[in-house]
Amino acid sequence: MALFVLTTGLAFASEDPVTVTVDRAKVFRIKEPATTVIVGNPFIADVSMHDHFTVVVTGKSYGSTNLVILDDKGEPIIDEVIIVRASEDNVVSVTRNAMRQTYTCAPVCEPTLRLGDAQAAFDTFAAQATMRNDLAEKAAGVAK
Repeated sequence: MALFVLTTGLAFASEDPVTVTVDRAKVFRIKEPATTVIVGNPFIADVSMHDHFTVVVTGKSYGSTNLVILDDKGEPIIDEVIIVRASEDNVVSVTRNAMRQTYTCAPVCEPTLRLGDAQAAFDTFAAQATMRNDLAEKAAGVAK
């Protein structure tokens, strides 16, 4: 049985899936040194190794995938199911007919990008956020 140890000290055994939230990272410590990390569907989660004993899992999209971690001999140390879900913290969704728009309210409500929102609202917010980031990088002198 493989064992993850969350940095808080909680352990996740291979019978239970590891749950990660979209746009958030979780740090896991593993008991044996690892050299290779494989994620089944990189559209759902991104996994990187910080060092041979530390793995960072970042949720990218809703769904489930698996994570395989191998030792230096190519033997599996971990084979876990990863479930990526949406955050429910400080989130309000407004649905009009079949169109949904999501807001983060902490404490003031601001629109946020969330998979499944109405295409027009998502595209408008994404374009504005991209433009704002580009302007900030330009002002900071970051070359692309």
